[in-house]
Amino acid sequence: MDITIHSTFLPHSDPEVSLAFYRDALDFEVRKDVEFGGNRWITIGPKGRPETSIVLYPPNATPGVTDDEKRTIAEMMAKGTFAMLLLGAKDLHATFQRLQDCDAEIVQEPADQPYGVRDMGVRDPAGNMLRIQQMT
Repeated sequence: MDITIHSTFLPHSDPEVSLAFYRDALDFEVRKDVEFGGNRWITIGPKGRPETSIVLYPPNATPGVTDDEKRTIAEMMAKGTFAMLLLGAKDLHATFQRLQDCDAEIVQEPADQPYGVRDMGVRDPAGNMLRIQQMT
């Protein structure tokens, strides 16, 4: 079998703020920007890598989610415990510097981890945890 990860979903709490973070701080390109029913889905991805996308979605528009679950999701997003994404960078130090210059919420500066990777932690504007690993 030849299976790849085509896209993944990350919730946003403010589409404009999330778009600015991914486009301006991480230098991702916008592939689609869809508004429907007062909600907005934005597909982004790394430049030159059309095979991999992230869909920033409004979590309140998820079908079948109850009002209680929506409140729980909002609480977890605010704490940074709802969603996580692992990214890779060829130059982790330069990525860290760019994110610092953009006033991103750095959770952990680049460090060698005991499990064998060098990485850093940053939260996006919706609270999603992003770990960025040094690519070898």
